[in-house]
Amino acid sequence: MRQMVSFTLKGAGFQVIEGSNGQEALSRIDSAPNGKVDLIITDLNMPVMDGLSFIKQARTKSSCRFTPILMLTTESSDARKAEGKAAGATGWIVKPFQPDQLLKVISKVLPA
Repeated sequence: MRQMVSFTLKGAGFQVIEGSNGQEALSRIDSAPNGKVDLIITDLNMPVMDGLSFIKQARTKSSCRFTPILMLTTESSDARKAEGKAAGATGWIVKPFQPDQLLKVISKVLPA
C-alpha cells in the first residue's frame, strides 16, 4: 500500500519520505529539510506506534502543528474518525481508494 501511495504521489510531482511505522516516520520528519514536511499521510494500524499515537506526537512538534495529516486506513466507523480528528487528523480516506481520489483530497488540504 505504501508503494502505491508513493508511486501516485511521485507521479504527481511530490517528493516522498516514507516510514514503515509511526516511530520511524517521526524520525524521518526530524531529518527532513528544515525538519518540516508539507503533508503527512498515515495509516491507523501500524507496528511499533499506531497512527493515532503518531499524529499526537507529530502535533507536538512545532514544525507539524499546522501540517495537514491524512489518515488512510480500512477503518471507517464514525467513532474511529472522531478519534482521528481528536488526535489531530485533517482528513480521512478509506481503503481501498483510487489514486485520483487521493490526489483530489490532497489538493483540498494543501495550500496552492
